[in-house]
Amino acid sequence: MADKVEVRNVNVPDRTERVDRAKYEAMKAAMLRILPDGPPGLTGQEIKEAAKPHLPDALFPGGKTAGWWAKTVQLDLEARGAVARSASSPLRFWRTGNGAD
Repeated sequence: MADKVEVRNVNVPDRTERVDRAKYEAMKAAMLRILPDGPPGLTGQEIKEAAKPHLPDALFPGGKTAGWWAKTVQLDLEARGAVARSASSPLRFWRTGNGAD
């Protein structure tokens, strides 16, 4: 199934899901573009808003479902070691430089 990609969840390590590849790749590219290289990072809401201008309108008309996709990609990239999270609240995220492929 080339139109799907398997994603992981850092909070549930033994579980994977298959999601739309085009939307996943678009959000991943947007997130890796806007996330800083280190702390303090961005909150989930900041990621969603900063990523929207970088998303193709054909896949995310008016930013629709951007929040769900941002969270899905963030959890997957965390599980792969490409994104790290802060230990404090609110949670903040940044790129680690590892495992983004």
